[in-house]
Amino acid sequence: QGQIVESGGALVQSGESLRLVCAASGFTLDQTTVAWFHQAPGEEREGVACIRRSGGSMLANSVRHRFAISRDPRRNEVYLQMNNLRPDDSGVYYCASGNNVFGCLSPREYEQWGQGTQVTVSS
Repeated sequence: QGQIVESGGALVQSGESLRLVCAASGFTLDQTTVAWFHQAPGEEREGVACIRRSGGSMLANSVRHRFAISRDPRRNEVYLQMNNLRPDDSGVYYCASGNNVFGCLSPREYEQWGQGTQVTVSS
């Protein structure tokens, strides 16, 4: 059974940047589809970015010009670069991995999840 651990969340001011890290053990991340999800307090978990085994990626419209997803197979890690952060980006960010993913930004498609990392953006 593999494990996913997210890190990199912090308290930042509006306009600043963060890089979140998704690290896996017990399995190889780039052999799966990996996605980042954002959950604000009282809201449902929503897909932010995903990267497929092929390397193709997708970003949610709300972050398209501010966030980027990438991976480093040597480190078995996937990253979410978050630029020009806004207060509504605040929440817990989860990394998830799935083997047979059709809807890349749909949380139902993923089997394995990390515990999340908290991002807070102050105005």
